[in-house]
Amino acid sequence: MAKALFIIDVQNDFIEGGALAVEGGTAVAEGISRMLARNPDAYEFVIASRDWHDPDNDNGGHFATGAEPDFVSTWPVHCVAGTHGAEYHDELTTRAIDHHVRKGMGEPAYSIYEGTTEEGGTVHELLDKNGVTEIDIAGLATDYCVRASALDAIEHGRKVRIITDLVAGVSPEASRAAIAELAHAGADLITSAHVAK
Repeated sequence: MAKALFIIDVQNDFIEGGALAVEGGTAVAEGISRMLARNPDAYEFVIASRDWHDPDNDNGGHFATGAEPDFVSTWPVHCVAGTHGAEYHDELTTRAIDHHVRKGMGEPAYSIYEGTTEEGGTVHELLDKNGVTEIDIAGLATDYCVRASALDAIEHGRKVRIITDLVAGVSPEASRAAIAELAHAGADLITSAHVAK
């Protein structure tokens, strides 16, 4: 039985100053790096996701084109493959990442489970192959990709913990609702001070 950390979408476009900035994004990036430095042996695997959207289409309606984004199912152009906005934020310690996952290539994708590993496999396959039964989750945004990733992990039978001081959301109200929903679904809520326990 192994434990993994999911780092969800800590990318430049989701950080302050980015195309779809989340307030508190920089603090999340810094906090994840500090937590990993304090607890180098807490996880057998660190798995990070990134939106990696196509540059030449609306990615299945994910990008608002010809109309204003509704910030629910349509969004401003963000995290286009190969651009600065799609890269990990500089404050995130990427040397700790064991597996990189890209998602949203030509289609909307919120959960890390919808992505593809560098080896071309699914996250579900990666976890099964390595006997991962417990997953801690940090990253952006609480009310969208963190929520979707956590719900999928629970559905796939993993024990899930949300590191509540290492997530930030698009909307404070929606983020609070997402945390409550995840707790109701079976996720434990912890802070970064408790990751090694």
